[in-house]
Amino acid sequence: MVRYQRCHQWKKGEKHIDEDEESQTFLMEFANSGYYKRSSPKLLYLLFISLLSCSFILAPHLFSSSTTFSLLYSTLIEDEGLAADMNINAPLCSSISDGAICCDRSSIRSDICIMKGDVRTQSTSFSIFVYGSEDRSGSKSLFSGIVEENEELQHERIKPYTRKWETSVMNTIDELHLIAKKDSTLDLYQQQCDVQHDVPAVFFSTGGYTGNVYHEFNDGILPLYITSQHFDKKVVFVIQDYHNWWVMKYGDILSQLSDYPPIDFSGDKRTHCFPEAIVGLRIHDELSVDSSLMERNKDIVDFRDVLDRAYWPRIRGLIQDEEREAQEKLSVSPTFESSLEIKKEVQEDQLLKKPKLLIISRNGSRAITNENLLVKMAEKIGFEVEVLRPDPTTELAKIYRALDASDVMIGVHGAAMTHFLFMKPHSVFIQVIPLGTEWAAEEYYGEPAKKLGLKYIGYQILARESSLYGKYDRDDPVLRDPQSVNKKGWEYTKKIYLDGQTVRLDLGRFRKRLVRAYDYMFSRMNQRPYLQYSQ
Repeated sequence: MVRYQRCHQWKKGEKHIDEDEESQTFLMEFANSGYYKRSSPKLLYLLFISLLSCSFILAPHLFSSSTTFSLLYSTLIEDEGLAADMNINAPLCSSISDGAICCDRSSIRSDICIMKGDVRTQSTSFSIFVYGSEDRSGSKSLFSGIVEENEELQHERIKPYTRKWETSVMNTIDELHLIAKKDSTLDLYQQQCDVQHDVPAVFFSTGGYTGNVYHEFNDGILPLYITSQHFDKKVVFVIQDYHNWWVMKYGDILSQLSDYPPIDFSGDKRTHCFPEAIVGLRIHDELSVDSSLMERNKDIVDFRDVLDRAYWPRIRGLIQDEEREAQEKLSVSPTFESSLEIKKEVQEDQLLKKPKLLIISRNGSRAITNENLLVKMAEKIGFEVEVLRPDPTTELAKIYRALDASDVMIGVHGAAMTHFLFMKPHSVFIQVIPLGTEWAAEEYYGEPAKKLGLKYIGYQILARESSLYGKYDRDDPVLRDPQSVNKKGWEYTKKIYLDGQTVRLDLGRFRKRLVRAYDYMFSRMNQRPYLQYSQ
């Protein structure tokens, strides 16, 4: 789906080229129409004198005012010394003037706008205003006449969601109006601050595909980290399409990114005022953080450290509750034999250091139908096995605890594979890849897992391991050439390969990958050399 959409964007680019060519054609036709040919020398002389006079009159205003147009804000270099010190890799809008709006629309994934100055919200009109200071030179603004009639100096529109290329979902996101206005006493009186904040704000939407854990992290949480981490928690999050359940679900992470409670943009009708605002979120790649684009070279491992700090206070509470329950059970029947047995089990676990395998189980589509046999095989190999069946109500801290304590994770391609982010670097992630999902499995989870430092093993099933093998003829493209079926469109991929198949693993074939993972983790845990061999 993403590949198709990206190709579609290039088609849009071609359209822009066509439009540019049409513009050039129009200019050429205009030039050839005889307009310039009939100009007399006298007329040209008068025109030259007029232009020269205007340049002397307007020059001071063009270069003294700091609140004219966004192009001046984003391109003006105040002096040669600043130009010499500028970082050529600095992002657009890295430095803007007071009262300005600067928008970076260069990314295929998202737009982002920065407002600096006296920033004020007006949720009833889906608007955010910024007011600039008066002209410090005392001279009248070049555009003062225009401003008196229409107070807007600049008006930008933005949908603060990170799937800019996907028209269908972006149509569900409300558009925000960003408006730069003259510092008018009357206007400021009418738009008085109800809540004054002394830290910047980040505005973003939790609409779109929110409700799917992959999109919640990829389109929301990770871009929020990328955009806001440099504020060191001194930032307020203002959320469009606010959901109480989302704030509760990700509250532990939000508390690591901001010291302030989030604001419901549409629900809170008060005027909130900020010294600066970022509208929209930056996004790098699928479940990734590009350290070359981050301040202090932060990367995906640093993001996982944020998750660690977010969830461990809750995990410690869960452990204390379990220990308390165990003590209560022991106090009911305090037998000497049971105490000795518990101590013996703990000692054996510490002595053996068995690698722990966690299987993320699915129900319905793409489920492993012989999962029970997989568990038995893994235990015979030497793993301590846990089967996790998360659902939308499962507390993320509990999932994090299970994966943080695991050495190997197995799961079938799907949104739940997003939880590889919860694994420690150098752990093993085995992704079972059903028919027709090869590209998405590698793009969305395989490559990002490697960036986190996981040892990734992709297990591409054979046609005979899919339930589709019993539904279609052996020569049917569904089995023989899934790529040709995917090219027909997303609806075919979803119906046939995502919703229409289950997996029955060839355990003899899969065992080789599992033994490989076991040997790797056992050698790491017991500090022995690992002898790698081919699949």
